[in-house]
Amino acid sequence: MKKIRFPMLALLGTAAITTAFIVSCSDDDNPNPQPIIDPVPGATTQNPARFLKDKEKLATIYTMKDLDGTGRLYEVNYTADYKLDEALNANISSTMGLLGFVQQHLYDSVPEPPTNSKASILPGCSAFAVPDPQGSSYQMGRNYDFLHRIKISGTDQYAYVPISAFIVRTAPAGKKKSISFVDGLNFGYNQGACNNDTTDLSLLIGLPYAALDGINEDGFAIGVLSLNEAPTMQDDPAKKNINTTVAIRLLLDNASTVDDAIALLKQYNMRMYNTDNKHNYHYLMADAKGNYAIVEYTRDPSNPDEEFPTRMEVLRHNDTLRCVTNFYVSPTMAGTNDGWGSQHGLTRYRDLRSTLKNHNYALTSEGAMSLLSLVSQERKDDDPTSFTQWSALYNLTNKSVRLALLRNYAKFFDFKVE
Repeated sequence: MKKIRFPMLALLGTAAITTAFIVSCSDDDNPNPQPIIDPVPGATTQNPARFLKDKEKLATIYTMKDLDGTGRLYEVNYTADYKLDEALNANISSTMGLLGFVQQHLYDSVPEPPTNSKASILPGCSAFAVPDPQGSSYQMGRNYDFLHRIKISGTDQYAYVPISAFIVRTAPAGKKKSISFVDGLNFGYNQGACNNDTTDLSLLIGLPYAALDGINEDGFAIGVLSLNEAPTMQDDPAKKNINTTVAIRLLLDNASTVDDAIALLKQYNMRMYNTDNKHNYHYLMADAKGNYAIVEYTRDPSNPDEEFPTRMEVLRHNDTLRCVTNFYVSPTMAGTNDGWGSQHGLTRYRDLRSTLKNHNYALTSEGAMSLLSLVSQERKDDDPTSFTQWSALYNLTNKSVRLALLRNYAKFFDFKVE
């Protein structure tokens, strides 16, 4: 068996992009890695961060804590300036554009140019929004399903890679505090990589721009889910461009409600570019007032020759729209790869719909977590859309989240925006 190596993936942004970008941040090829610059007292890792020199950035990186002692779940208190205003003005349209922004604006020195590498990445996720039976609190549940597989060099075989997950706390000046969740393997950090004393941690400075779901201090929450369809490519020349996860950061930092989030998204061109043109995304969002919405980017029915979706659709005010998996709920996309009736996540969607309906669209926190368990997916090595990496139950009223890892619903991690 050939040796399997896990180089640093450079900011995939979301987990559904099939082309990974490798950047030389790993010290696998450097037998004498440089030491940490000005080590931070109390740091729980001795891994280097060779492309960071600023003390505040280093202090942010070295707030990292291994929460379960296995290198599976880390928490980072992000106190450095991640320059959101600059990111919103940078016309970021792709993963590589986001990587370029991080290197130019957040790194203190620039690594070697990235090269391309193929990875098999096709996630399947589930999400829903629901009040409790007394109507005293509102919740959003979200499963992040994704079997990471890396191709073994020189073969046609794949190897499963256990991920590290990150809980990222941000409190930007003049904006909203939030907690968000990041798949560490989108940076190349597999389980245990961040405290093995060798792997470079510089890419963690981009954590705010890789959130897949999260909640802010006003109880606004959002999650992103993948679609097997051509990527959104809005092109209004009067608007700046943002990509999938920059949009999540924009909303967590600025939106108090679903209405706020929709208004903000309308101010930008959404660009979900990926190299194979086969992946798009939609969002589920909810707030502490009990509002919820699915936001999709669809093709214009009046333009049958449109290659990429350009029209933003907001679907809400209907109990059947409280849940979503991995096909479009908009009827305008019927007949496309992941249009209405697609098999991609259909069983999970039916389980969500029937459970919510049977409980009159209201669940206790225990019931909501049980529903996440019901639609979670076990690991199937021949199915890259399998395997629930985490289940997050957001209490939008209390601004808190309960997290279960790898379908272990007997052990929870609890967090609160504060």
